[in-house]
Amino acid sequence: MIKVSSPARADFLNTHQDYKGLPVVPAALNIRLKVKGEVTYGNKVYVRSLNLLREGLPYEDEFSVKDAFYGEKGWFGNYVRAVVNILRKEGYGDRISGVRIEIDSEIPIGGGLGSSGSLEVALVKFFDAAFNLGLSTREVAEFSYLAEREGLGIPCGRLDQYGAAFGGIIKLETRPPFDVEILPKRDFLFVIVDSGIKHSTADIHPKRQHEIDEGLKQLLEQKLPEKLREKLSSHHYEVKWEQISEEELLPYLSTIDKKFADRILFTIRMHKSTKLAIKILRNQPISVKEVAKAIQVSFEDLGRELERGRRDLVLLGLIVNYQHLLLRDLYDVSLPKIEEIRYSMLEAGAYGVKISGAGLGGSIVGIVDKKGVGERVLEAGLERGGVRGWVSTIGEGVKVEGD
Repeated sequence: MIKVSSPARADFLNTHQDYKGLPVVPAALNIRLKVKGEVTYGNKVYVRSLNLLREGLPYEDEFSVKDAFYGEKGWFGNYVRAVVNILRKEGYGDRISGVRIEIDSEIPIGGGLGSSGSLEVALVKFFDAAFNLGLSTREVAEFSYLAEREGLGIPCGRLDQYGAAFGGIIKLETRPPFDVEILPKRDFLFVIVDSGIKHSTADIHPKRQHEIDEGLKQLLEQKLPEKLREKLSSHHYEVKWEQISEEELLPYLSTIDKKFADRILFTIRMHKSTKLAIKILRNQPISVKEVAKAIQVSFEDLGRELERGRRDLVLLGLIVNYQHLLLRDLYDVSLPKIEEIRYSMLEAGAYGVKISGAGLGGSIVGIVDKKGVGERVLEAGLERGGVRGWVSTIGEGVKVEGD
C-alpha cells in the first residue's frame, strides 16, 4: 500500500499575480490531503473519494489508463484523468498501469486553500512512487500544473501546485524557468478561517484578466512616453510589471476606465509591497520608513504599531493587511461576511489578516506568534460567521508516508 500526502497552501503574498508572470509567495499548511492505493497491473484506474462518500454524493470513478476521457464538468474523477493524461503526454505512458486509489482530504473544496492543486500534486507523487518514475519535486509541481491548466483548461497559475509540492514558504518566479527560492523557516503560526462561501477560480480569474487587458489596451491608445510604452503590452502576461513604477503610470491611469485602472494599480502596489515582505522573510535589513511609504501609512503610526510585539511580525502583518485592502478596494474580491470575519480576527490579536486565494468566498488567513493567541483569533473568526478553521504551523511539502 502506497500512502502520499500533500498540504493545503495559504496564498500568502502577491495574490492574483501568478497569471501575470509576477513572483508569488505561497505557504504550506498542516492541513493535508491523503491519497493511498496500490498497483493492480491491469489497465483500469479505480478511484474513490471518501469526502464525497461522507457527503452522500457520487464518489467512485473508473477509466482506462490508455483512454482517460473526461467526464462532465466538475466531476472529481477528471483530476485523476488529467494527471494520467499529462504523465502519458510527458512520456511515461508505457511505465504506468492500473491502480486502485482512495482520496481523503482535510482541505475544504473551494475554500481558497488550493484543494485542487494539492490533489493533483498528491496524485502525481503517487504515480511517481508506485511506478518509480524518478520525478523531481519541480517535475511533480509542473506536471500537476499542466494537468489543471492544459488537461482541464482551468486558467490557473503555478502557485497552488508549487506551494503544495515544495512546502514551507517559497518565492516562486512565475516566468520561465520558474525558479523556486525556499525561504528561511519561520516561527509564526497561521490562523485559517473558512468563510463557508464557495468560490470558483475558473470564474474569477478570467474576468480580472480580461479587465486588465482592456485597461492595457486603453492605455496603449494614449500618447505615452516611449520608455513606458516599451514596458506595456495588450496582454497582462506580457507586461514588464517589475520595471514599471506607480509614479510613471499614474498620470495616464486617469484617462482610462476607473475599474480597469484599479486592476492595473493593484498589480503595481501588490508587487511592490511583496518585495518588502520577502526581505523580512529573508531576515534582510529593512527600514521602517520604507515600509511606511509602501503601505501608505505615516511613519509615526507605524512606529506606534511596532510597540505591539515582534518587529518582524508587526511589519509583515501590516503588509498582509495592506494587501487585503488592495484585494478589497482595487480588485473587488471581498464580501461583507469576509470583512466581518477578518475584523474580528484582527481585534482578537492577529498581526495581519487577508483573503487567501481568488476571493469572493473561500478562506481568510492570519498570522500570529503564539498558539494561545491563534486559538483566540480562530474562535473570534468562527463566532463572526466562519464555518471551520485551523491554527497551523508551516507545513511540509508532498511526501510519501511511512506505514
